[in-house]
Amino acid sequence: MPDSMTEQLQQDMVCEGLLECFHGLKQLDKEIFKTLVDAEDPLTVDEIAAAVDRERSTAYRAVQRLLQAGFIQKEQVNYDQGGYYHVYKPTDPSKIADDMQRLLNDWYAKMGQLIQEFERKYEETEAAPSAES
Repeated sequence: MPDSMTEQLQQDMVCEGLLECFHGLKQLDKEIFKTLVDAEDPLTVDEIAAAVDRERSTAYRAVQRLLQAGFIQKEQVNYDQGGYYHVYKPTDPSKIADDMQRLLNDWYAKMGQLIQEFERKYEETEAAPSAES
């Protein structure tokens, strides 16, 4: 990942790069997200782990990161005789896009404030009378 904003802007980026850029998601997280998007039905953690050829605990941690980022949703499925299990499905892409747009707007506003603070700080330094006056 490039260090400076200039390097980031010059880098070719694909839409999946947004997952990493906005939420720091790892390669496995992206694989699991794609697996869920491609699946016809919601999947259990065991099914997800098998699909990406990883241990259940590893897949579970990635699923938790995706849940926390809002990229997937968890649903409870109840057994007729009692008990339940969870399945996971992708969040609606338009909701994900709206959330990323909101994050970007918040970031943009914060950067604007920092730029204004920078400008004020260094204008004050220039405007300060010198000791010779």
